[in-house]
Amino acid sequence: MTKRRIGVLVMSYGTPESLDQVEAYYTHIRRGHPPTPEQLHELTARYEAIVGGFFPLRENTNKQVKGLEQTLRSEHPEVEFVCYQGLKHAQPYVEDGVEQMVKDGITEAIGVVLAPHYSTMSVGGYVKRAKDKADALGLKIDFVLDYHLHTKLVDALSIRVNNALEKFTDVDRNEVRVIFTAHSLPEKILELKDPYPDQLLATSKVIAERVGLTNWQFGWQSAGQTAMPWLGPDILDVLRTITKEEGVKNVLLCPIGFVSDHLEVLYDIDIEAQTLAKELGLHLERTESLNTDPLYMETLSDVVYTKWEEAAK
Repeated sequence: MTKRRIGVLVMSYGTPESLDQVEAYYTHIRRGHPPTPEQLHELTARYEAIVGGFFPLRENTNKQVKGLEQTLRSEHPEVEFVCYQGLKHAQPYVEDGVEQMVKDGITEAIGVVLAPHYSTMSVGGYVKRAKDKADALGLKIDFVLDYHLHTKLVDALSIRVNNALEKFTDVDRNEVRVIFTAHSLPEKILELKDPYPDQLLATSKVIAERVGLTNWQFGWQSAGQTAMPWLGPDILDVLRTITKEEGVKNVLLCPIGFVSDHLEVLYDIDIEAQTLAKELGLHLERTESLNTDPLYMETLSDVVYTKWEEAAK
């Protein structure tokens, strides 16, 4: 008996693969407007500071796509799941992934974004691009929109918080301020009743309950440099405030909005926030990224398979 072949479009933001691709990458993000020489220099310097020419996000994403395919096939051998990559701002673009599925004879597919929390400006944008292309090519595709409270995801993040708290060897763990973070978005999403902030807070609360945290809060990071206001407070401002006004001396950052090591983690936290922490006299640690953690791969496998079962009824 021939197995059913199901395409899985695994979508993420994308990143340049080498330093000479940075300008084209940011030109795409800026909708065709190249960064100024000053902006390009600053952007390139950030990548050089964390990776010296090696781009971990792209490699991590490749491994996540492969890991998801292996997990799906292992857990559901009766179906042949085939994973394809679709990136927002780098090749292969979202549309390229859809087109490749059709070329390979895929007739039914599931789309999932490597981001657990839904926003119309993030996940919603991926879904629209993929659906538009799929509709144009006659491909049946359904989408996982969020999975921010999946038990295995919460397990993986809770383990990371517990492990990171062990790095504070000279203080009671209740004295460590745990700050959950995610990528900021423009404030206008609040007018749209966007679920993004509430979903992030829900994930934070569940982890806090699971770990037994009493000393925690939420902060935003990595806001874009635009004229419009973005969600805050920014994590750097939070660090300044809690140090000066509350006397906090130990902080654990838990970037739950990110599933992989990339610029917002390796630069914005590991370099920028750590530099500020040293100036403030803070002991700052962060939780490890999910990357290809088996629990995260199983989370993705579960939500993809469940969505396929729903769509197949």
